[in-house]
Amino acid sequence: MPSAGIVVVRGSGASIMPYVKSRRLAGRQGRGNSSSAAGSRRLRLLRCELRLRGRRSGRGYAGPAAAARPHGRCRSGSVVIRIKPGVHRQVAVIVVGVVYASSPCNESWTAAESPTVSVLAPDFIAKRLTFQNTFGASGPAVAMRVAGDKGRVLRLQDTLLDDTGRHYYRGCYIEGGTDFVFGNARALFDKCHLHSTSLVGGAFTAHKRSAESEDTGFSFVGCKLTGVGKGTSILGRPWGPYSRVVLALSYMSSTVRPEGWDDWSDPAKQRTAFYGQYQCYGEGSKADGRVAWSRDLSQAEAARFITKVWVGGQEWLR
Repeated sequence: MPSAGIVVVRGSGASIMPYVKSRRLAGRQGRGNSSSAAGSRRLRLLRCELRLRGRRSGRGYAGPAAAARPHGRCRSGSVVIRIKPGVHRQVAVIVVGVVYASSPCNESWTAAESPTVSVLAPDFIAKRLTFQNTFGASGPAVAMRVAGDKGRVLRLQDTLLDDTGRHYYRGCYIEGGTDFVFGNARALFDKCHLHSTSLVGGAFTAHKRSAESEDTGFSFVGCKLTGVGKGTSILGRPWGPYSRVVLALSYMSSTVRPEGWDDWSDPAKQRTAFYGQYQCYGEGSKADGRVAWSRDLSQAEAARFITKVWVGGQEWLR
């Protein structure tokens, strides 16, 4: 029997509407999906169980009436939503511990509010869930946006807007075509699998970081990078001038182009972007073909990026 998905939100004074999705989440692409209750159209969907402080508050929510009211309030501690296995097609937004839902739309990514699932709440944990955007390949489309601080995601699938905050991803499968892990968060990807579906012109990452003073960046440790063809994707390109991405102890298949990185048609970013790798392996990891402005890191240079300390995890990961 498939395992139930789990969502945990830690916070105070937050109402919870149990409208997140579980395995093989499909649907979404809404422009202007409101993160307020008034702007959310309540649809039937979730089959889940909500626990407040270890006590069961409700289960089996499955209709508009169930969605029309908050199902619990937690002044301290954690709220746990256990989502039964199944396919749930709609949009969800989690804001300061509140989960809102709206119906799926047939539009590409046009705004920060448009992903299938948006997490704006801090102290967020998700386990054993698949977040998927089914818009297709005709335009950019986001499956998950994470913008709350101290977020932990275990087993995530599909395109990721890692927007702001500190995040830890472990054992996740993330699939997409171009720039499918992007944003300006500080994130550690631990033993994750990134798979490119692009046949030409693909890019695994597009980190932003607009100023040198911003302590953000993506670190991939013990990960696997694969794709559908040979030499079809670069490791990343700079969305912002001080973009920062490090890959360490990771496998890179022949999908990765020899040059590794691209300056996104802006040579000035070659002087400011920080792109490095440390003890990676596989055909796509060979450093001799890399662009001259990328870095082959020493152990000392890589040290700050390859443990949970990178995201301050010694304070909040457990």
